[in-house]
Amino acid sequence: MIVKMKFISITGPKSDIDRVTNTYLSKYEIHLENALTELQTVQSLTPYLQINPYKDTLKTASDYAGMLPADMKGKAKKLSLEDALSCVQNIDETLTTLNQEHSRLQEDLKTFKEKADKIAPFQNLPCSLSTIFGFKFIRLRFGRIPKEYFDKFEKYVYESTDTVFYRCNSDDRYVWGVYFAPREEIHKVDAVYASMHFERLFVPDEYEGTPEAELQELHQNILDTYRAISDCKDRMQDYLRKHAEELNGAVNELSTLSKNFDVRKLAACTSTRKGTETFYILCGWMAKADAEAFLHDIENDENLYCFVEDQDNNALREPPTKLKNPKLFRPFEMYVQMYGLPSYNEMDPTVFVGLTYSFIFGAMFGDVGQGLCLLIGGALLYKFRKITLAAIISLAGIFSTIFGFLYGSFFGFEELLPALWLKPKEAMITLPFIGQMNTVFVVAIAFGMFLILVTMVFHIMNALRAHRTGEALFDQNAIAGLVFYGAVVATIFLFMSGHTLPAAGVLVIMFVLPLIAIFLKEPLEKLVNKERNPFPKTGKAMFFVQSFFELFEILLSYFSNTLSFVRVGAFAVSHAAMMEVVLMLAGATEGGSPNWLVIVLGNIFVCAMEGLIVGIQVLRLEYYEMFSRFYTGGGRAFRPFLKKNQE
Repeated sequence: MIVKMKFISITGPKSDIDRVTNTYLSKYEIHLENALTELQTVQSLTPYLQINPYKDTLKTASDYAGMLPADMKGKAKKLSLEDALSCVQNIDETLTTLNQEHSRLQEDLKTFKEKADKIAPFQNLPCSLSTIFGFKFIRLRFGRIPKEYFDKFEKYVYESTDTVFYRCNSDDRYVWGVYFAPREEIHKVDAVYASMHFERLFVPDEYEGTPEAELQELHQNILDTYRAISDCKDRMQDYLRKHAEELNGAVNELSTLSKNFDVRKLAACTSTRKGTETFYILCGWMAKADAEAFLHDIENDENLYCFVEDQDNNALREPPTKLKNPKLFRPFEMYVQMYGLPSYNEMDPTVFVGLTYSFIFGAMFGDVGQGLCLLIGGALLYKFRKITLAAIISLAGIFSTIFGFLYGSFFGFEELLPALWLKPKEAMITLPFIGQMNTVFVVAIAFGMFLILVTMVFHIMNALRAHRTGEALFDQNAIAGLVFYGAVVATIFLFMSGHTLPAAGVLVIMFVLPLIAIFLKEPLEKLVNKERNPFPKTGKAMFFVQSFFELFEILLSYFSNTLSFVRVGAFAVSHAAMMEVVLMLAGATEGGSPNWLVIVLGNIFVCAMEGLIVGIQVLRLEYYEMFSRFYTGGGRAFRPFLKKNQE
């Protein structure tokens, strides 16, 4: 059902808005509207402009709270505003210092790694770096040569050049090493090596020992830095753990205050004529019960004024929609919202969807064993994981179990249980002019006819609620359509059951007059609404041609929509057939010892695959054959601006 709403306007001294928000509004769910937009007829309104003082502190606290372990995020200590601000400030100062230390260590680690990467290829050089860097008459270069060029260099160039190349390391692509040359010849030698694609690498001259010794020292520095970083992180985590409850409490307090403060975004301000005092104005929607409790709560508050409206006394726009259904049917609100939330004056189809979806699913998927698996599995998933679809599966499993008893099927075995109604594959019925036909097909079509008639009644109710009298009378899914389709259903039922049909005059009235009303729907609606020109501007001839083809399409849709329900019986039969195939593969139909592994795996496969397909097909029936007849789903959701205080 849809909760009744009241539109409330609240005003008081501008300086009093925080008290009102914290004392009253936080206790109720209110869907706030922008006061400047809603009160356009009121003159001299200005926006309430003020910067949220809690926003930055809340962000800091939330960032730190996000660093807490998962097991400590729910524990919170109740704090005042002063304590919350002090807590966040102390935590921020401490963690900022630790973060700075952490950043410095990260930079040190990066520096050590870069130095190690530079010196690692030359660790096999046996000389002290300070010694070779101190040569007066010899110059040296560290670097690498592509392997194919190094081979050419050794073979053709090396012996004729005044240089010594010491090979330190190599891999599949490069040879690393150091070359030495006389100081006077260094530029000529550099040119030779450059022609061999020598890539110079710069090793700092700060080192004293051998490259191997220096590399070991760098590796030790890296390990020490890793330990220091880990220790810094541990200190940060220990500090956060120690103050977790205070931090969570600060987040809760600041979040509440920040949210309450943001009420100003939707408020408007107005001043007295003399400009001596400024008042705020807040407006929005409350549930009827909340609005009455709110009025009772503020009746003795001299600084607060409230005016209540609803759709019957000048509310400016349609209220938002808030659904309130029995707990059993609440999961089916997901399907309704997927199609579209109902408008405020529209019927809430949640209970109808819950009943029809579960019933049709059970009829298409009737099996006691598999139904119980869906029931129990869905219930457990919903209990521990709160998956809405699992709750729907669990409810559908109830009807699957019921129809399993009606069909006498238990995990595909047809002999273990007696069929309380019929066997879908075997039950046949004889119909006039048709002959023998599967009983579940006939029942499925009859049930579909019944649902189409019910949805037509819903369409009439919705049209009358919205004061669309013409639509309620002449629409294909309203009274005209109900009379015509109802007459067709009654005639078919009487004919198939061997009863006498009504007189020809009655049939003409029941068939022809509703079709004429549907044919002339547009001009008749305009006449009911007292419009002067009932026919469209395109002219009467074009109107009659267009209406003729539309009427033909409507008749086809009645036929196709009715036949769509054959799938209910078809899936009931196919489910029994698929399980028979599983039992045949397991050898359970030959009287021998069945292969239980095949039976288990087959049941799992059928339950998963056919359950998914049936679920989709039932949803298709809901949307296309039922919702399309009476439901528009053009509502907007009720979104409470403030979280309700449960105290």
